[in-house]
Amino acid sequence: MHTEQTSFSQVKGVILSSVVILLVCSTVRHTLFHSTAFDLGFFDQATYLISQGQPPIVSFWGFHVLGGHADWILFAIAWFYRLYPSVYWLLVIQAVALSLGALPVWYLARQAGLNPAQAKAVAIAYLLYPLIFNLNLFDFHPEVIALPLILASVWAARNRQLGWFTLCLVLILGCRVALSLTVAAMGVWLWGFEQRRWYGAIAVGLGLGWFLLATQLVIPYFRPGGVESVWRFAYLGNSLTEIGLNLVLKPHLVVPVLLTWKNLEYLLLLLAPVLWGLSLAHLAPLLPTIPTLAMNLLSTMETQKDLLHQYSLPVVPFLLLATIAALSNGKGLLQRPRYIILYALVGFFALAKIEYFGSRYLSSLDTWQATRTALAQIDSPGNILTTAYVVPHVTHRANVQVTIRGTEDDDLSQFHYVLLNLRHPGWMSDRIVQTQLRDRLQQDPHFTQQFHQDDVVLFIQNQTSQ
Repeated sequence: MHTEQTSFSQVKGVILSSVVILLVCSTVRHTLFHSTAFDLGFFDQATYLISQGQPPIVSFWGFHVLGGHADWILFAIAWFYRLYPSVYWLLVIQAVALSLGALPVWYLARQAGLNPAQAKAVAIAYLLYPLIFNLNLFDFHPEVIALPLILASVWAARNRQLGWFTLCLVLILGCRVALSLTVAAMGVWLWGFEQRRWYGAIAVGLGLGWFLLATQLVIPYFRPGGVESVWRFAYLGNSLTEIGLNLVLKPHLVVPVLLTWKNLEYLLLLLAPVLWGLSLAHLAPLLPTIPTLAMNLLSTMETQKDLLHQYSLPVVPFLLLATIAALSNGKGLLQRPRYIILYALVGFFALAKIEYFGSRYLSSLDTWQATRTALAQIDSPGNILTTAYVVPHVTHRANVQVTIRGTEDDDLSQFHYVLLNLRHPGWMSDRIVQTQLRDRLQQDPHFTQQFHQDDVVLFIQNQTSQ
């Protein structure tokens, strides 16, 4: 008992340390102006508008936030913004959610019969899985909240806690519509492999029910064009129904896309950090990953095939469940806790993007002070046009637009502020775009150049013109 209490206390300490480390890293990135409009600015503006009782229409996207991925969990997050509106709530929630997944991992390991030292090692291996660190650096995504909930739902099902199981599933579905397919697939696994038929049936029903409701009613209502991500599978069709049919009826379209070196590399990246604990005889827990892997492997979008973005997040909990299943049956390449942790550390330093703090995130340091000074002169929630890197710092207003290619010809009279950075134009922009906007504004009598330093330029519309 003493050993178990010590192990559990150590896991809690590691989780707390992880929260602090992840939060510090994401805060530094944000402070250095490397968070972006998509997706930190996107979710911050939506959550802020919800908290103010306004329609959460993301101005630089053009639609209600529920028209994206039906992630209604933002309405719950908005309660924090009502206490105090700050983008840092999202960074805190993300750091806590990603780190907290280690707690149900520990419980699941002990539930499966692993000794306290092994359970602690697996929990630490979860925290060292490279995607956990990397995703924390990629703005904010509501599905991070689902990560500990997926693990907790499996523990609840195995422990026959129906209420907690159902609650976890409902919250998971609110994080992103694509997770409904993961929930449904998890239900098949619980029914067929875990002997939890009632729990499996609930998961299948909730997962498929919400998928149909969200994709056929909710998303089209808030975004008339329907599910936006369909374009990633355009070679299969122009709607979810057409894509589903062609997956079955036209395998000649599917096979060439699946059998690529890029997909093989992606699968190796996913598996490499946990190869220490996988066993061919105990891969059943990976069944719920099939929908996620299928979407990522079939997608034409390269960012779905790496350990940097959120698309592989639903795979992580089941990879850990597979290692727990192997260890509990005396299988896996490594059994001793110290070797498990050592392997996980090697994988972390090989694939986690720690080096970004010494390279990428310092690339715009030469305009950092000028940008901060310019932002300090924006003293009202008026409409603003600015770069993708600055957007997350000014999203607590109804209208924010990004200086992407094409905006150089926009009607500028709608903006109270225009903040440009000619040296670091940001996502989907370049120096030409920034220069053309600057030249137009310098010749526009309705605007005054308020600030100019280190190629950072702030224009403010004259009060008589507003």
